[in-house]
Amino acid sequence: MNIKKVMVIGAGQMGSGIAQVCAQAGFDVYLNDLKAEFVQKGIGVITKNLTRSVEKGRMSEEDRTATVNRLTASTDIHDAKQVDLVIEAAVENMDIKTKIFAQLDEIAPKHTILASNTSSLPITEIAAATKRPQQVIGMHFMNPVPVMKLVEIIRGLATTDEVYQVIEDMTKSLHKVPVEVEDFPGFVSNRILMPMINEAIYTLYEGVASKEAIDEVMKLGMNHPMGPLTLADFIGLDTCLYIMETLHEGFGDDKYRPCPLLRKYVKAGWLGRKTGRGFYSYE
Repeated sequence: MNIKKVMVIGAGQMGSGIAQVCAQAGFDVYLNDLKAEFVQKGIGVITKNLTRSVEKGRMSEEDRTATVNRLTASTDIHDAKQVDLVIEAAVENMDIKTKIFAQLDEIAPKHTILASNTSSLPITEIAAATKRPQQVIGMHFMNPVPVMKLVEIIRGLATTDEVYQVIEDMTKSLHKVPVEVEDFPGFVSNRILMPMINEAIYTLYEGVASKEAIDEVMKLGMNHPMGPLTLADFIGLDTCLYIMETLHEGFGDDKYRPCPLLRKYVKAGWLGRKTGRGFYSYE
């Protein structure tokens, strides 16, 4: 199967990044969201990223123009009738995702592959909302998408080898590195990363060290590019909490219990960089 046209659902940070790398790789892309202003904001971010690449000599002006011209703004999910692959990058919520996939199953052509950029939710459960579970797969990109090389590719229970191979090949065409992962809560990346972040929050909560000291230990002692509390702010504390809850529920193991301090910050609306305050202040 040959993928030529792609729809990305969700024009936020992840969705716009996915749309950008797809358009740069030569795919025609519909960037879809509920409201036109969300889509225009996403396209604005893409245009800014590409302009910066031109200024730094990483891309020609012609390539920038061609990439932007491959993007089509969409607020109608029925545009999925035109595409070979849909990559869903909506909010990390099972009810929302299953509703989107049920709709896509009715709208998209029979050959179309339906992928989710979920960071922790079961692909098998998402696939069960469709009549084509064999064509549902996980494509978990890393943030920021244009920079990070990894894509976790997650098979659902019914995903066929052919669909997996198409998505692996397509991922390589985006100049990304695909890694095959089985369908377990949190996959590999977040099953390892989130408990580490959660433990760093417990370390702060219990007064073992200051936030600056905790981040410094992990940067200088473990050679991490940024400390776990800084990283949590970057990811979004609401997202961190949601993934920890998914792990806790999925495995039924108390080692995945979210730290009370994480819950407290989320309830306060201190979600990290996107709200101007998390463990650190960004105002």
